[in-house]
Parts: sequence; C-alpha cells; structure tokens
Amino acid sequence: MDPALLRERELFKKKALTTPTIEKKRKEQEKDIRDEPFKKKPKPSSVSNGPKLDMVNYKTMSGSTQYKFGVLAKIVKHMKARHQEGDDHPLTLEEILDETNQLDVGSKVKQWLQTEALVKNPKIEVTSDGRFVFKAMYKIKDKKSLLRLLKQQDLKGLGGILLEDIQESLPHCDKHLKSLQNEILFITRPLDKKKIVFYNDKTAQFPIDDEFQKLWRSVAVDAMDDQKIDEYLEKQGIRSMQDHGPKKPAPIKRKKPISKRKQFKKPRDNEHLADVLETYDDTNDIINK
Repeated sequence: MDPALLRERELFKKKALTTPTIEKKRKEQEKDIRDEPFKKKPKPSSVSNGPKLDMVNYKTMSGSTQYKFGVLAKIVKHMKARHQEGDDHPLTLEEILDETNQLDVGSKVKQWLQTEALVKNPKIEVTSDGRFVFKAMYKIKDKKSLLRLLKQQDLKGLGGILLEDIQESLPHCDKHLKSLQNEILFITRPLDKKKIVFYNDKTAQFPIDDEFQKLWRSVAVDAMDDQKIDEYLEKQGIRSMQDHGPKKPAPIKRKKPISKRKQFKKPRDNEHLADVLETYDDTNDIINK
C-alpha cells in the first residue's frame, strides 16, 4: 500500500479516539432509559379546572339564608329609623324595598318576607290592608304622652322605663326629654350601666335629717335578696311588711245538703224473727189469746 494512505489512516484513528461523540450520546440515552422508572412524576395540580364560584352571585342567591336575613335586618333597621323621625304611615313591601334600595330581591325572598318574616317579626306590625309599620315598645308620640306614661308607672309602683325603650318609641326623643328635664329623673343601673327614666314626683319630696341619710346609706344590701333581708329583720326583732297586711278570712265550708235517699230509708223486713212472729187472720183469734 501507499505509505501516504497508511499515514492518513492512522491519523484518522487517533482523531476518532480523541473525540468519541457518538458513544457518549448512546451512553446518556441508555442511562436515561434505565433511570426513567425511578423519576418522580409531577403532582397533579390541586386547583380544578372547573368553573369558579362567584362570591357576589352566591351572596345574592335567592335561597341563601344569610342573604335573606340580611334583607330582613336592613328592613327592620330602616322602619325603626323612619319611625324615630316621625314617619309612622304604613308602607307596602314594594315601597319598603324601594326605600332600602333592594328592588333586585328575588321572588322567593319577597314571598318569604310577605308571608313569614315581616308578619312574625316582633318589631313589625301588619295593618288591616296588608301594609307594614314599625311596632315600638310604647305607643307615645309627644312629651305629654311620655309624661302620662311615667306617671302611670309611678302610681302603679312599676318603677321607671329604660331610656333605650323611650328612644325607640318616641319620635324626636332628645328634644322631648330636654323639655321635660325638670319633671323626670335619670338613674343609672349599676349592673349594666343602662339609664332608667323615672317620674319626678315633687309631692314626695320632704326634708330628711342628715344623720338618718348617713345611716340609710351605710347599710349595704346589694348582695342580699328579699329573703335574707326578712331574716335579718326578724333577728333584730322587726317583722317584715307582709305580716302587717290584711289577712284574708278563711273560706267558710258549707255543709252538703242531705240527699233524700239518705234521709228516708226504706224499712227492712225482720227476717231474723220469721220463726217468732205470728199472723192473725181474724180478730176472734186475738181475743181468745
């Protein structure tokens, strides 16, 4: 052979040994095939590809209980506010929904409001023509009716009235209370800090000795009930007021009338003297004997 060709052949072999590119690719492919079963598969995404729930549409669904009671609460709050402003004329359901900006309410909710919710609500009153009006705790319209109510409470011994009940019932309450400040009294209840309104009976005002006032205020009865107070008074030799009241007479027991059956008894025959008794058919037999 030609020595030049032999030289080129040797150079080609050396060059092929130094750059084994084909063998490397084959080894990498074989390695990937062997390791393929041990590779971690990608986890399926937890987020579903289905349609998403729109929260706005959910809240406004006609069958949602939360939505229904939200509509009812808004109506009651509006009826109370308009009553306190002096608007006491009744409204239809459509007029109420219009004033509260709730005309988009569904037919099911309207039916529920018309037949159940507003009819059974203690703060809503239904008129004879099917309209609705706010039902306050007390039927008072001005300061005269308020003063009359407080007087009746005082005369009957019922005490005062909660300020929040008066504010709920009386339109323009603050103005009327301000004009009656000399005829009413405000007392804060210590348990819940609520204010109670009393009638200021000026005829019951009389001077009391300062020493007696100090003695009265020094006695603590906050943690005592009526029974404990009665027991304490009995130990001190003082009887409670209930013992001095008029005693009811004992009911008179009437005797039951005697029935005729018990009064007149039918005579019985003397059966035990049947062998002794004799019968006389003729009067001559009696004479002879």
